[in-house]
Amino acid sequence: MKLMFLGFGTVGQGLAELLIRKKALLAKQYGLKPVVVGIADFLKGSVYNPKGIDLKKALAYAKEGRKLSELPGTPFEGDALSFVKKVNADVMLEVTYTDIKTGEPATSHIRAALNKGMHVTTTNKGPVALNHASLQRLAQRKGVQFLFEGTVVSGTPLINLIRDTLAGSEIKEIKGILNGTTNYILTKMEEGLSYETALDKAQKLGYAEAVPDADVKGWDALAKVTILAGVFFGAKGKPSDYSCRGITKITSADIAKAKKAGKRYKLIGRIWRQNGVVKASVSPKQIDLNHPLAGVGGAANALTVTTDTLGDVTIVGPGAGRIETGYSLLIDLIKIGGGV
Repeated sequence: MKLMFLGFGTVGQGLAELLIRKKALLAKQYGLKPVVVGIADFLKGSVYNPKGIDLKKALAYAKEGRKLSELPGTPFEGDALSFVKKVNADVMLEVTYTDIKTGEPATSHIRAALNKGMHVTTTNKGPVALNHASLQRLAQRKGVQFLFEGTVVSGTPLINLIRDTLAGSEIKEIKGILNGTTNYILTKMEEGLSYETALDKAQKLGYAEAVPDADVKGWDALAKVTILAGVFFGAKGKPSDYSCRGITKITSADIAKAKKAGKRYKLIGRIWRQNGVVKASVSPKQIDLNHPLAGVGGAANALTVTTDTLGDVTIVGPGAGRIETGYSLLIDLIKIGGGV
């Protein structure tokens, strides 16, 4: 299986580490022998080598700040889209930056790869939130797979759980904690910290960006809600079609009042049907302490899937991380290779 990386930042490097670490297991258990033939990164440079790129060297170069174009192979000076058109690979890994407003340039990268007959796996929320249906139709026409396990709750296999393990069930509702940063902040506020102090702590730990709007205003969770609504409820809505309210106005007094009432604040993303119409929202909710979601603290994510066969099924796991998100790509690669 020949692989091409678009983007070699935290997530791409996380997958590279897993491919090295699990090389023997992938070959023995799944018959999977991936060879990376191309890596393109806006900051780190690009290289194409049909004979295979040494991933250990690529990781070392990235760590040392050296250009990937210095690796054995053919350096490439064009943009990512030109790289896709040049490189011959079986699978493209699209892990460039996310633009949730336009889905670009990632959507164009994915379309180009699918049109070439490449399978695609991505952790990029923009293309899936905005263009899932059209990209999936294109993949079907070309006889390839378009997978995106890592776009929702990172390496925790929520999409595979619903699509494969809950096959044959009617999904009535999905609701839960889709953003680890806000969950961490709310957890710390319940421990007595102010919102500002909890946010500062989250930033120092690397959970929150210097400009944390995507997390604290609910936009990240909204993108994930939009993906789930489209994939599992057939909704055609964009993120802007759904209501969204973050945690910026939640005070310590609100937290204390909820605690006294036997409840706990969580930023909840929810998708459901109402009179045959798909609805979705993101907003802070007071959750009863006996609900499984209430016990999920720190930076963890959790979702409860309500089905007609099993009732409520709750999955809890990490929503971010280098290896965790890289693992989501590995799951997709194994699926593309026919291993699951």
